[in-house]
Amino acid sequence: MTRGGVGPVVGGVLLLLVAVGLAFWGISTRAKALSVVTRETHELAVPTVSVVRPDKGAPQQEIVLPGTMQAFTDAPIYARTNGYLRKWYADIGMRVRAGQVLADIDTPEIDRQLEQTRADMATAEANLRLAQTTADRYRDLIKSNAVAQQDLDNANGNLEAKQTAVASSRANVNRLEQLHAFGRITSPFDGVVTARNTDVGALIDSGSNAKELFHVASVRRLRVFVNVPELYSRAAHPGMQADLTLDEFPGRRFAATLARTAESIDVTSRSLLTEFDVDNPKGELLPGSYAQVHLKLPTETSTFKLPVNTLIFRTEGLQVATVIGGTRVALTPVTLGRDFGTSVEVITGLTGNEQVIVNPPDSIQTGQTVRIAAAQTPK
Repeated sequence: MTRGGVGPVVGGVLLLLVAVGLAFWGISTRAKALSVVTRETHELAVPTVSVVRPDKGAPQQEIVLPGTMQAFTDAPIYARTNGYLRKWYADIGMRVRAGQVLADIDTPEIDRQLEQTRADMATAEANLRLAQTTADRYRDLIKSNAVAQQDLDNANGNLEAKQTAVASSRANVNRLEQLHAFGRITSPFDGVVTARNTDVGALIDSGSNAKELFHVASVRRLRVFVNVPELYSRAAHPGMQADLTLDEFPGRRFAATLARTAESIDVTSRSLLTEFDVDNPKGELLPGSYAQVHLKLPTETSTFKLPVNTLIFRTEGLQVATVIGGTRVALTPVTLGRDFGTSVEVITGLTGNEQVIVNPPDSIQTGQTVRIAAAQTPK
């Protein structure tokens, strides 16, 4: 081959090699790009999540429950006789002693009946004395057979009848005297008058038509009724101490003692009715007030606190998403206790070592692969 024919062949080979090199470079570049895209796609398919660990609850917890304060002894005062109110001696806010007169009632009808009954009793007593004299005389005469035995028996029977009549009259007099005594309305115990619903000259009636005249409440000690949730009912036992706070006494706490419980869970509210007693020697606390009862309850089981944005609400119930082995998701059912606003108390379902996902997506499922985000170091 001549020198002039070799040149074009070498040039063609070089061009072919360049073309093959360019083709190989393009293919390898595309392969690398595809590998990068595939890797990035796989990485993007694995969601990155933030996790928190549950905070262990305190061994003793304080719960705050609403309570209603009531007088230790509270009684409406009614009349037991008919008449007209002559005078009242106690008005609202007045402190009274047991047996102190609250009002007097005029009872003209009872007075006239009492006079008639006393007269009837006097007649019965006179008849009794005559029957007694007759019976004694017949007993003396029977000894000499001056009278028949039948006459003596009649005299003794008449005596017994007169004795019964006297007893009946005396009982009737006692009944009317008691009704007359009911004309004086007295306080049944030491306390304060919280209501007066009558005035001078008012018609007073008894029985089914009776109207409340006064209302007396004993306020030296108050009862505070609190509904304790069923969850904490086992820890509420007589003798436990509690603190009361009221809005009208900012910064002050009043000591109360659990006196008794209903020993039964109310099926409507699922709570235990309890009664706390609080001393009120100065009368500062008023019956009917709203109070907040602070109970310190020992916890028999370990509890944990979690942020509210870790909870998952589904048809299966309340759950949280945890990370197992650093990459796998597990959905765990939990039971909540108290709600602290930004966090909640978890009673069952956690051991304290879990990594709980914050703000889990709605589509998260058990077994799903995730990546835990690196914790940010605070400045």
